[in-house]
Amino acid sequence: MTPLLGPRPGAPRVLGLMSGTSADGIDAVLLELPGFPPCWSAPSPLVLLGAAPRGKVLAHEFTPYTDALREQVFEASRDALPPSRLAQLHFRLGRAYAAAAANLAPQADIIACHGQTVQHIPRLDAGRGWTERATLQLGEAATIAEATGKPVISDFRPADLAAGGQAAPLVPWADWVLFAQDGVRRAVHNLGGISNLTFLPGSDATGVLAFDTGPANALIDELVARHGLRLDEGGRLALGGQVHQSLVESWLGDAFLRLPPPKSTGREEWTLARLSGLQGLEFADALATVTAFSAASVVAAYREFVLPRGLDEVIVAGGGAHNVAFMNHLIRGLDPIPVSLISDPPFAWNAAWREAAAFALLGYAFTRQIVNTLPNATGARHAVIAGKLTLPTPH
Repeated sequence: MTPLLGPRPGAPRVLGLMSGTSADGIDAVLLELPGFPPCWSAPSPLVLLGAAPRGKVLAHEFTPYTDALREQVFEASRDALPPSRLAQLHFRLGRAYAAAAANLAPQADIIACHGQTVQHIPRLDAGRGWTERATLQLGEAATIAEATGKPVISDFRPADLAAGGQAAPLVPWADWVLFAQDGVRRAVHNLGGISNLTFLPGSDATGVLAFDTGPANALIDELVARHGLRLDEGGRLALGGQVHQSLVESWLGDAFLRLPPPKSTGREEWTLARLSGLQGLEFADALATVTAFSAASVVAAYREFVLPRGLDEVIVAGGGAHNVAFMNHLIRGLDPIPVSLISDPPFAWNAAWREAAAFALLGYAFTRQIVNTLPNATGARHAVIAGKLTLPTPH
């Protein structure tokens, strides 16, 4: 097995595979880490290497889910799949990840696959039947390892849950490694199905604040799906509607939004059924109002939990970064704090790269047996080495 795990000449390369709560498909990002020790080298702490950014994305491919596969993921999130179908979905997603990795895997040392979250239960809630904290990401890693011949690191969340954390958010550790900068109080914000932020007060990891703020695209996607659409492309439909501000204000009283960090949530919580008063609105008005609320919930999180710490800039990633209606609300709500896209200089990263690259970095840390979580972000008793290893069988 030594040749399989031995260091490859040059900077380490990791292929990160990520499908988020929007369940639109799989991002495959080949991340090179110049200046970092090889995978599988002796454990030693990671240190920040000069000015950000520190990881180089060599390639990115996006593989969309079929409509049928996407609907099965949503069914699983709604508790609508019996165990037999859930087991089949687990392997079906494994094949989908393997196919998404096929072109880039030969260039990688290892593959890091987050998997598709279908249930996330970070806290007890008897009213919802949540009597055991749990999280479930589907996509069988053995299928990926068999198809690519590469070691696969997967199932990152359970280790943090076992240590008393919420198993989320995990991306902030990678944000700290890749984007923290001395003297700059920076927030890196992801607008996926769920909205989450990482506040980086500088290069000190103990000062990082990270949490899920609530919905980003989840409610928008659910609403447009009722009208036979996959998404509100660029937010154009929301821009044509009228915001009912009274509804936005009433929804901002939601109990989750008032919870202090650390906190995490998921699509299973943020559904249109949570929003009273939406029925009866014209589609464009409903969409405009839901979009305005989702953005307002983000702004409220910054004003309550981040701005008192001091904030110099917000960098936005994720699919929601392309929603003009959402971004307009966000920019106005956070003024005068500058808001830019991760695709802008100095980072010049595609908005779709961040989460796949983050789990590539978490996978890399796993190979070196060093902790890759932030307890101050997840609420865990201590940092953990997140991930599980699946080795291919040499042929």
